[in-house]
Amino acid sequence: MSTVRVAVPRKGRPLEGVLERLARLAGAEETADDIISTLRFEKSITKDRSEADRDVYERLAAYSDLTDRTAPEYTLFRDDRDGMPRRIVFDSVTIPTGDVDVQLVGREEPFRALRTHEFALGFDSADLVLEEVVQLRDEAIAGLDEINDRIDPLDTDVRVVSGLGDTVHHTLLATPAVLAGDGDLDRAFVRDYEGPLCISPRYERLVEAVLGTGTLDGIEFTYPEEGVEEETAIAETGIGVYLTVTGSTARDNGLVLGEKLFPSETVLLANESEVDAAAAHVRDLLAGQVDAPVQ
Repeated sequence: MSTVRVAVPRKGRPLEGVLERLARLAGAEETADDIISTLRFEKSITKDRSEADRDVYERLAAYSDLTDRTAPEYTLFRDDRDGMPRRIVFDSVTIPTGDVDVQLVGREEPFRALRTHEFALGFDSADLVLEEVVQLRDEAIAGLDEINDRIDPLDTDVRVVSGLGDTVHHTLLATPAVLAGDGDLDRAFVRDYEGPLCISPRYERLVEAVLGTGTLDGIEFTYPEEGVEEETAIAETGIGVYLTVTGSTARDNGLVLGEKLFPSETVLLANESEVDAAAAHVRDLLAGQVDAPVQ
């Protein structure tokens, strides 16, 4: 039985999405539920919403079962809150799929681990791919299916295979005063607009990619001041781009929701130069291109 290692985030909704997908495919719902509930509890402790009756090392030991090769493992990570406390995060788990064992391995930056050829397969945010490797052009990039065409093969062997469907969107937002009428708040509006446009600084290259560089003539990026929420800063600026799910927070700030520019989604990635037959099978299984094994 061969084992294929897959790089995944150490915590958060993207990791949960990967676990849920693999659990459905391999009949490992109990394992996935155990990992998800453990990490949610640890997050609750980190956020001071729950109180632990044991210290972090005792909890880490209790979560571990070294006698079972398929049992999940966890590790300690320095949280970025004041004082940098230790937080328990996901490390690895091995899930048999009938044809091959899939070992999910936690990484802080799965996409970069694929770029350095540590893994053949991994899951990470589509946002990071746009921030790191897609070519900027006059024309906008609007969907996941357009990403691979924008990746220079001399830059990386990593390609997007498919999305998990855990989608929120980078969305155009503006005040009614800036919109000034019944026109649509879309890329065409931004193309004719001149002035400040508020974005999160970590998304500068992404916004350039999803609007298209030709749209940005006459536009100056501004950024929220420290401690100011993005929607509040956009309302003060008049127009901007930020992630929305329901848009309720944006509306609470008096903003109009415009065009959904790009899906912010967890994606399955493959380093094509590292994909052997076993990895190709797991890639196709995770992408839904082959039938799941009968458990």
